[in-house]
Amino acid sequence: MKLLKEESVNSDKIWKAAGKPRHGPIFDRRQSSRLQYRRRLREGENVHLTAYTNDLHDCLLQKDGTQFWKCWQSKFEIKSNKCQQVDGCVDNDIIADKFAHQFAKAYSSTNTSRAESLKAEYLQRRVDYSGFALAEEQLFNIELLCKVISNLGRGKAAGLDSLTAEHLLHCDPILSTILTKLFNLMLLCSHVPSSFGLSYTIPIPKLKDCRTKAMTTDDFRGIAISCVLSKVFELCIFDRFKNAFSVSDNQFGFKKGLGCSHAIYTVRNVVDHYVTGGSTVNLCALDLSKAFDKTNHHALFIKLMNRNLPVELLLLFENWFSNCWTCVKWGSSSSAFFKIEFGVRQGSVLSPHFFAVYLDDIVGRFYPGRGIHVILYADDLLILAPSIGELQRLLDVCELELNWLDMSINEKKSCCMRIGPRCDIACANITTSNGNILPWVDEIRYLGIYIVKSRKFKVSLDYAKRACYRSLNAIFGKIGRIASEEVVLQLVSSKCIPVLIYGREACPLTNSDKQSLDFVTTRFLMKLFKTADINIIRECQHYMNFVSPSELINARSDKLAVKCNNSDNNLCNYYS
Repeated sequence: MKLLKEESVNSDKIWKAAGKPRHGPIFDRRQSSRLQYRRRLREGENVHLTAYTNDLHDCLLQKDGTQFWKCWQSKFEIKSNKCQQVDGCVDNDIIADKFAHQFAKAYSSTNTSRAESLKAEYLQRRVDYSGFALAEEQLFNIELLCKVISNLGRGKAAGLDSLTAEHLLHCDPILSTILTKLFNLMLLCSHVPSSFGLSYTIPIPKLKDCRTKAMTTDDFRGIAISCVLSKVFELCIFDRFKNAFSVSDNQFGFKKGLGCSHAIYTVRNVVDHYVTGGSTVNLCALDLSKAFDKTNHHALFIKLMNRNLPVELLLLFENWFSNCWTCVKWGSSSSAFFKIEFGVRQGSVLSPHFFAVYLDDIVGRFYPGRGIHVILYADDLLILAPSIGELQRLLDVCELELNWLDMSINEKKSCCMRIGPRCDIACANITTSNGNILPWVDEIRYLGIYIVKSRKFKVSLDYAKRACYRSLNAIFGKIGRIASEEVVLQLVSSKCIPVLIYGREACPLTNSDKQSLDFVTTRFLMKLFKTADINIIRECQHYMNFVSPSELINARSDKLAVKCNNSDNNLCNYYS
């Protein structure tokens, strides 16, 4: 390479000195030297890429998924994709302070007077509160500690004490005995160490690509990293007191065995039930402003008191929440610590269950028996009603509970839509308690899928196909024709197909819809195998064991139907 480069540079200098002739031996020598140098560059690049893809192919043959993705990330992932500039600043110390100010502002009350009244109500009720007695079998034992520690996830970030799950997994077995005595003492005394309330917050961008947009602090959400011992303690509490955290069947989030597909499937069946009877279903999708960050601790304690939580555990939570501090880490810099007086930390073990309990009484305010439903998935609320007037009354009832909880609706992200025979008829406005109008739209984004206004339940496939094309082009643009077909199809199956078929098993798809999804992968296979013959493509799919999206959706639909029929969730089971 060095000799070829020198020859190319020297011949170019001689050519320029000779007046840049367009023919003759000097011109021919220059062109020949340049072609040889460029050819050698391309050969070296091909060898380099072939070495990468050979490593990928070896990992694929060995079915070593961990090494496969490590090799992929080390060779092809863009290291500079991390955001370096926020609010026009590049200094890590300044950015960390900006995030600290933003998150501290988010951990605040919506209404100060309402927060004070909730605090007064809780203190008044706590004076005479006793709750259920703490039973002896609810205390922790060594068996529970061993089970919790063995089930901890590996490879997680360490807390401020630099301890990880691996430290607990590989230490002396006597640790379980010591932690059992410590945790029981903490429960009986209703006190936790101050380190259990300390955490650091990592800003995570809401956008996938941080390079095409000027990022601000509003484009990030904070994930709290707590010490591993506090997570073990929370897991033990949830194991012993899980009945106190049980919520209604209308809540599909934070439950084992239930996911977004179950919630979508239930919404679809409820809509189909009324549309089949000739009704037009009115949907209202509500977005709560900073729901996790605005959770009022005293309102949460009142909700727990209504469930007769043992007083020792209630006072322990009060002590724990009153001593929660966090800082923001950005790069190698950290901000000053600030106190968390409102909200539940995203990243904590019990936080999702606290939030589910916090919103659970919204369902209780709705009276049954009149075709009224509310479906919750975490903080995503979807209200369904057979008439406009009923939808307005439901929204008013929902706002009553939210106002009591010191929470508010984000009118900019909330909207209404109709599905049924009269979906195109203009309707009266749906207004919130402060007079803002929720718009009627033709499309609602719910749990990652797009429900469209139609005479029956229907979803849009355009967004999924667009995202799948982007991921297909990204993979093909990196490894192109160099990688083996096995490697390319493995990447497509694990990275692109899930984007295309996400949630489709819960949606009613026609044969035309399924063919439309299959066309996405068919076009890519034509490009990969350099043929437009559909018969050749089908043979390649058969021999490469590449399953089409429609076949995957059919299999997943059957599996989802069986799960819903056997589910413990009564709402999901009834409408399936």
